[in-house]
Amino acid sequence: MTLFPPSDCARLIVKIGSALIVSPDGSVRRDWLAGIARDIAARRAAGQQIVVVSSGAIALGARRLGLAKGGRASLEDAQAAAATGQIALAGIWSDLLGAEGLTAAQMLVTIGDLEERRRYLNAAATLDRLLTLGVVPIINENDSVATEEIRFGDNDRLAARVAQAASAGAVILLSDVDGLYDRNPTLPGASHIASVTRIDSAVEAMADAGSSSGMGSGGMVSKIAAARLANAAGVSLAIASGRIAHPLSTPARHTVFVAPAGAPARKAWLAGGLTAAGAIHVDAGAAQALAEGASLLAAGATRIEGRFARGDLITINGDQGPIARGLSEYDAVDAARLIGRRSDEHAALLGYAPRAALVHRNHMAYLGDVAR
Repeated sequence: MTLFPPSDCARLIVKIGSALIVSPDGSVRRDWLAGIARDIAARRAAGQQIVVVSSGAIALGARRLGLAKGGRASLEDAQAAAATGQIALAGIWSDLLGAEGLTAAQMLVTIGDLEERRRYLNAAATLDRLLTLGVVPIINENDSVATEEIRFGDNDRLAARVAQAASAGAVILLSDVDGLYDRNPTLPGASHIASVTRIDSAVEAMADAGSSSGMGSGGMVSKIAAARLANAAGVSLAIASGRIAHPLSTPARHTVFVAPAGAPARKAWLAGGLTAAGAIHVDAGAAQALAEGASLLAAGATRIEGRFARGDLITINGDQGPIARGLSEYDAVDAARLIGRRSDEHAALLGYAPRAALVHRNHMAYLGDVAR
C-alpha cells in the first residue's frame, strides 16, 4: 500500500471525524490523537504544511452537558454542545501539538466565510499567513451560530472548501472506513475501490448515506460530495481509515479521487471570459515577476483603471495588454494610493495594516500559463 499524498504536496488538509476523536462513551481518544500530532510534526519537519479540519466539538460538548442523542436532538442542543465542546477541543489540540513543538491556531468558519468573495479572501489570507509562520490551523464549522439553512452540514465538504482557500494540493478525510466500496462494506462481496477518476452516477450509487458511529453528520454521500468540490478546484482527495495508529505515516488502503489533469477550475474561472471590474497596469519588472509566479506588489503598479471593490475580478495589464486576472485585495481608491510605493510605506498611506499584495498569486491566473 502507498502513503497518500506524495511528499511533494506542499499543503495538505487533514479532516478528522468525530468518531476518531471521541469514543462512544464520550471520552477523548487522547493517545490516538497524540499519534496524529506526531505524524503532523514529522510532515512539518519534512517541509509539508498541514491544516487540520477537526470534528468533535458537538460530541465533546454533549457529554459535558449531558445532552441526549450526542447533542443532535435539536439545533439548539447542537449549538450549545458546540459552544461548550469547542473550547475543550481547541485545548486538546493546543496541548498535543505543543508537546511536539508546534503552535496551534483555531479558526471557526461559517459557509459565508468561504462562499462570499471578500470574506473568502480574508480567510485565505489568514490561512496563508498562519502556514507561512509554521502554525498548524485547526478549523471547524462555527456550529454555535450556524443554522440549518446556512451551514456546510458536515466537515467533509468544509475540508474541500478549506483546500480551495488554502491552495492545498490534497485532502485526506480520516474516517471510520478505509474508502469507497461498490456497495455497503458490511454486505457480502463488497469490493474496495482504490481510485476514482470520474465521479458519475455509478460512483454516487455506491455511497451509503449513514454515519456508522452515530456521532458524525456525514457518511459516504458527503465524502463523495467533498471529493467533487475538491476535484473541481484541481485538488485530489483521499478517504482513509483512522482506525489505525499513525494513519498519516502508515501506508494503508484508501480511495483516491483523482483531480482531472489541467488547470484547476478556480484558475480557469479567473482566466476565462468573465467581465472584469477594472484593471491594474504594471511595469516590465512586475510583468516578469508575475510570469515567474509572484504576487502583484504595489511597487510594480503604474496605474489603476475602473471602479472595483476588494474581492472583485480585475485584469493586470502590461505594455502589450492583459497578462493576468485575479481578485483584488484592495478597492480601487486604496489601490491607487499605493501604486509605485514600497511595502514599508503602505501603513502610513492607508492608516491601517496593509495586505501583502494588490493581488495575491493564490487568487491570480497568469494568462500565459493558466495552470500556474
